Amino acid sequence: MKKGILGRKVGMTQVFSKDGKLIPVTVISVEPNVVMQVKTVEKDGYNAIQLGVVDKSEKNASRASIGHAKKANTTPKRFLKEIKDMEGSYALGDKIGADIFEVGEIVDVTGTSKGKGFAGSIKRHNQSRGPMAHGSHYHRGPGSLGTMLPKRVLKGHRLPGHMGCDTITIQNLEIIEANANENYILVSGNVPGAKNSFVLIRSAVKNSRKKDPKEIISYVEETVVDEVVEEPTVVEESTEVTESEPQEKTVAENEENATEDQN
Repeated sequence: MKKGILGRKVGMTQVFSKDGKLIPVTVISVEPNVVMQVKTVEKDGYNAIQLGVVDKSEKNASRASIGHAKKANTTPKRFLKEIKDMEGSYALGDKIGADIFEVGEIVDVTGTSKGKGFAGSIKRHNQSRGPMAHGSHYHRGPGSLGTMLPKRVLKGHRLPGHMGCDTITIQNLEIIEANANENYILVSGNVPGAKNSFVLIRSAVKNSRKKDPKEIISYVEETVVDEVVEEPTVVEESTEVTESEPQEKTVAENEENATEDQN
């Protein structure tokens, strides 16, 4: 049984494992894939599911694709891919995320290589050049084109032409991390295609290695909140208003008191 999902190549970076190894990885952004069609042996002759990703506006979609998407209760998709013998049971409209793969699984990644335009036979087919001296009239040419008997160029002869834009599969790559919350997968090594190009991740066909998950170091910065220390409340002393001292006795009162003392 196989697993598979469509993703978008973001670029390359590197991570460190807990045993001190540096691992170059390719970051693949994986949006939830929608099951657009389910094929069975009874109806179609084989088991397969069709995955779709990236919404497409209805004005740019054909009526057939709009009707095909409505069966799955979704919108038309830009990229569709069929995967045979998919592991598990799926129904129309189900979504598949990055958690379909586990850390340590071996996968094959298929993508479209970068286009390099018209190239000569030396760059395109890694052929050797001729002598570069002035007397030599053969430097970077394609060389002999055929034999004398058929008097024509044989099929499959390597000649200059369009280079790149080929479907290439890199086999036996390892899943380093599969994050379903942030929708990305880290795959060890390089992946064919330019940045933002779509790739297909599938279970490896020629896998002979044992599952050996790597524990990578995370660099999530923890925000430490300082303890809030409550300052003691300062109680202000109440300033009481003291009554003024009694005024001095008048002279008459003093004389009366003096006469009373004499008596």
